[in-house]
Amino acid sequence: MMKSLMHFAWAALLLLSTQAYAQKVITGVVTSQDDGNPIAGVNVMAKGTSTGTTTGTDGQYTLSVPPSATTLVFSFIGFTTQEVAIGDQSTISVRMVPDVSQLAEVIVVGNRGGVQRTITDTPLPVDVLSVKELRSTGQYTFDKALQYRVPSFNTVQTPVNDATSLLDPYEIRNMGPSRTLILINGKRKNFSSLIYTQTSPGRGETGVDISAIPTDAIKRVEILRDGASAQYGSDAIAGVMNIILKDNVDEGLVTVRTGITGEGDGGLFGLSLNNGAKLFGDGFINYTIDLSKVGLANRPGTVDAEGEASDFGADINEVRAFLAKKPDAGNINGSPETTAAKFLVNGGFEISTGSDLYFNAAYVYKKVNSFANYRTPYWRPLSDYPYLDDFFGDENGNYVGYVPTFDGDLNDYNGTIGLKSSRNGWNTDLSLTVGGNQQLYTVRNSHNRNTLGLRNPDTYLGDVNNNGVVDSNEIVQGTLKYLENSPITFRAGGSRFNHIVGNLDVSRLLTDNFTIAFGSEFRSENYETIEGDLASYEAGGADSFAGNSKENSFKSNRYNFGGYLSLGYDITESFLIDATGRFENYSDFGNAFVYKLSSRYKIAGDKMIIRGSYSTGFRAPSLHQIYTQKAQYSFVPGQGIQVSGLANNVSPQIRLLQIPQLDAEKSKNLTVGFGANITDNFTFTVDYYSIRVEDRIVLSNEIGPSGNAANPLDQILANNGIVSLSFFTNSLNTITNGIDVVAGYRRLGLGAGQLSFNLAGNYTMKNERDGDAENPPIIAAAGQSVIDETQEALIFTSRPKFKAILGVDYSINKFLFTLNNTLFGPTKFRNAGMDSDLGIEFKTKVVTDVGIQFQASPRLALSLNVNNVLNVLPEWKFVAMNPNGESILNDSAAVKVQSNLITFNQRYATMSYDGFHFSQLGTIYNFAVTLGF
Repeated sequence: MMKSLMHFAWAALLLLSTQAYAQKVITGVVTSQDDGNPIAGVNVMAKGTSTGTTTGTDGQYTLSVPPSATTLVFSFIGFTTQEVAIGDQSTISVRMVPDVSQLAEVIVVGNRGGVQRTITDTPLPVDVLSVKELRSTGQYTFDKALQYRVPSFNTVQTPVNDATSLLDPYEIRNMGPSRTLILINGKRKNFSSLIYTQTSPGRGETGVDISAIPTDAIKRVEILRDGASAQYGSDAIAGVMNIILKDNVDEGLVTVRTGITGEGDGGLFGLSLNNGAKLFGDGFINYTIDLSKVGLANRPGTVDAEGEASDFGADINEVRAFLAKKPDAGNINGSPETTAAKFLVNGGFEISTGSDLYFNAAYVYKKVNSFANYRTPYWRPLSDYPYLDDFFGDENGNYVGYVPTFDGDLNDYNGTIGLKSSRNGWNTDLSLTVGGNQQLYTVRNSHNRNTLGLRNPDTYLGDVNNNGVVDSNEIVQGTLKYLENSPITFRAGGSRFNHIVGNLDVSRLLTDNFTIAFGSEFRSENYETIEGDLASYEAGGADSFAGNSKENSFKSNRYNFGGYLSLGYDITESFLIDATGRFENYSDFGNAFVYKLSSRYKIAGDKMIIRGSYSTGFRAPSLHQIYTQKAQYSFVPGQGIQVSGLANNVSPQIRLLQIPQLDAEKSKNLTVGFGANITDNFTFTVDYYSIRVEDRIVLSNEIGPSGNAANPLDQILANNGIVSLSFFTNSLNTITNGIDVVAGYRRLGLGAGQLSFNLAGNYTMKNERDGDAENPPIIAAAGQSVIDETQEALIFTSRPKFKAILGVDYSINKFLFTLNNTLFGPTKFRNAGMDSDLGIEFKTKVVTDVGIQFQASPRLALSLNVNNVLNVLPEWKFVAMNPNGESILNDSAAVKVQSNLITFNQRYATMSYDGFHFSQLGTIYNFAVTLGF
């Protein structure tokens, strides 16, 4: 009897145990209450447990829950979170209710943990811009639209247009173009192959050609205004810009654009098509084709005869006679002619339950036609070049000088293919990205000025004396080829960059308040300098733009591997902390370890937040900075255009001067801010930031002899035939801090319409060198420095001290009226050649844009934008740095001399030769017709 009872007890215990640990399988579909469409990516959690999953592209889910689970929680950004009792149900389907306050606020950038967050929910400051906001600016290219929507973003065309005309340098928080990481759908976009070497903002750096991205292909843009090297690796010191592409399938748009400046030049014509279709059931494909041509806009100044005669040693009467016919000395400067064709596709589809294949690709061709400074007859006289009247005569055969042209051909491409899957609560993303940029340069209407002729390979030693001229003692034998044989068109070579990037990202919501993410990245980069025609570089090369010589043209490569771990913990519903660490190894300079800590605390529910972060970061020296070597034409005040040399970081010349190998920049970022949702319609955020950069890479000044033959620097230069050279070096520590403010009020009723306001501003409190420049010992001993006042101004004060944007939108019936005012604060320069007791300052200005959109029918919209409606132009003034400067400003003749020095005798009267803070083109009219289908 006892034995039977024992057997019964053990059997009952075993049965109870089995029942206790039996998993219950629940399935269902999640759809939207608005349209009944399935919702992908919804988090489905068993409340109070670590069990969860996400819905697939068809909205379906399958989840095994323990018997102790009583409730399922369904959550997704843009929808109200729902809790459903499990009970005896094995199928639970829900229709989620949209939360209007969260719509269009989903952010991806800066978050590797797999939990979607809104702008006011994230611990990091993020701007989110829709394509509607970008198009409302009336600006045709993506980069210029950002200029008038994001206060911390600045870009403007450079005064001198050769290679730089292919893409204008941009920057966030005055940190240069190379310290902002650009992503396409969360994947790294390739660099341009161009490195800026002119004396202009962005000097010595390279960036991504964001102007090549068609605006009509963009769904939204997320700009993380915080350091993010721990999440993304190199280049994210100032922030990250993530461009999310359109994925819609139910609407196609054809847009025809046309425009012209108030001066009647710079004509624009553009045609854009964006369309989508379903792919393999519930998948999608969306594509964009954008074709455009923008004409030349010319804004030369009236050239000063006395300055010309002094600079070129010319007869004043000859100069005046020429300027009487051509008051602008024939110069063409402003905005170059640009033709572009842009193609982009974005798509994805489900390949099995819980697994999606995605892809995107883009190709851009851009051709730019710009001009060098006009070579006047007294600048390039017939007495020096007697054959020029055969090449550059007028209709009567009289020599009138010539204007060299610069043609740039740019090809840019990128593509990504990836696989996302969700299984047992784990989210994985495996992707491969390729991208590249090639630029080829052609100089026309010019010549090679070698006084003895172009090289015959069998008879030529080379410019051994390195004086820019082939002297007779440098010819070994044979017959010279005289300049009459010089071509007038030169293929000057170019540059090429490409990368291959592999990413693996894994994340999971371990519990309803704890997330983990980890991943790795492998990247291979290739950079190549493309050799030009022999005549384009030999003995000084083509007049205006020297081509790449054979000695300066080569290929380079490197690779890096990195991994990261990110943890997020919601201590309470209000208190969040995130931590991320990253390790990277580069094949050329070694290792880097960085980390980031961030937190957010909500007050009064979701009405107010306090947030902050601290991170370390790094930026690897680009291959461009390590290996670029070239001859560079530059304007030298009082001497016209001169040729100088740029030696790369691995050259023998650099080793002779004991310049160390380039190392990574290192940064420390601190951000503290708060935000509030005062009402459903009114939000604002305020963020303070501080960025310290150590070992910042700069392109040095021209380093030449000190004049003391006993000095080691002079001896090294003389013994190796070096006249002067510049180079890249880690020589600066910098500190940048400021405040960002963003506020918006939406949907305020006014009469029969609705009024919306937005105000955004950036104020730079400090942007300066932290300590003395670190000069190589040989250069310091010669009393020289790698950086001077001109370079410091380009780095620290060439962008607005402050910038604010106030926008007002009013919609009524079929009309939308927009008014935007952009306040550009002062920018300051210390132009080369100008008296050191003076500086120049561009005055604070407000640019006003107005727009009208008329929705003629559900599928037809007409829009007119007048940008800079008040025709406000940049305006600068001299600023005295000390009493000596005051004395100069009190002498009108001395002021004229200084003005001529920095504007090339008034050729660049509006903007000076180094730069300015907003477009000098004045009023621009743009009209667009959009047809939906």
